[in-house]
Amino acid sequence: MQKHRIFTTSFASVYPHYVNKAAKKNRSKDEVDEIILWLTGYSQIQLDELILNKVDFENFFENAPQLNENVSKITGVICGYRVEEIEDQLMQKIRYLDKLVDELAKGKAMDKILRK
Repeated sequence: MQKHRIFTTSFASVYPHYVNKAAKKNRSKDEVDEIILWLTGYSQIQLDELILNKVDFENFFENAPQLNENVSKITGVICGYRVEEIEDQLMQKIRYLDKLVDELAKGKAMDKILRK
């Protein structure tokens, strides 16, 4: 079975779209980074290196230090799919990130986005 195209897409190529989506709603790159760090357990230095090295999504999530323990609290629909029902674990992680960035762009408070 062939891998989904997003799995082999570099995270660095999608990252600016996350930042632009947030910026259109007066949210910052720092807030996008905070979400990514919260979800994956990467440090800011590690995130910057991953972007610089154009790591693909598969390796980005496979090598993430620690998926946040509250990830199961991320629910809802993204791209027509309920994130909590996505069976492929890698796709689910990618959609978790999409969902969090969407919430940021919709003006949700960071505490709620980060499930505090």
